[in-house]
Amino acid sequence: MNLGPLWLSVQLAAITMLLLLVICTPLSWWLARTASRMKPAAQAIVALPIVLPPTVMGFYLLILLGPSGAIGAWWVRLTGDALTFTFGGLVIASCLYSLPFAVQPLMNAFESVDKRNLEAAWTLGATRRDAFFSVALPQSTRGYFAAAVLSFAHTLGEFGVVLMVGGNIPGETRVISIAIYDQVESLNYAAAHQLSGVLLVLAFVMLLAMFVMNRRWQRQ
Repeated sequence: MNLGPLWLSVQLAAITMLLLLVICTPLSWWLARTASRMKPAAQAIVALPIVLPPTVMGFYLLILLGPSGAIGAWWVRLTGDALTFTFGGLVIASCLYSLPFAVQPLMNAFESVDKRNLEAAWTLGATRRDAFFSVALPQSTRGYFAAAVLSFAHTLGEFGVVLMVGGNIPGETRVISIAIYDQVESLNYAAAHQLSGVLLVLAFVMLLAMFVMNRRWQRQ
């Protein structure tokens, strides 16, 4: 069994997860605390990847990241290389496609932070940033754990978006979901079973760990 696509998928999922935890922290905090009229529109935009067909999102990302697209053209001028059909392009596409799976758990965690604790920290002289890191962040551990697991698992199983943006280049963009598709197309069901089994076990273990940890936190 060739585990190259699996290793590439794990790398993609890990990088995407770490980037999303950083990017989604201020976004989720704002969504959890704001009273702006723009909040429903922002929530709808964030949730779009859940309801949009992956091929639709992949198509627009292909246009946007392509050599003639708004982001792709700028990247070509900057580096001389295209973003599409590269690992970097997959990272960008994966971050956008898995965005709601990181934002939602973090937003729920931030909403559950007792505002009185934050106000107490402010009255003691803490800045808003200090209060966030000393009060809100420690109380949001469950949200961060859930966001990490869900964004990692979701990225690991991506197919439509990564195929549209990255294609099927061995060692560069052929992730495990695309490798499974290739084996099925070739009627090599034994190899497809092996790769699918690995992905199934990984997904189950990650979700099981999340639910077990949530149960322990609830007991505490």
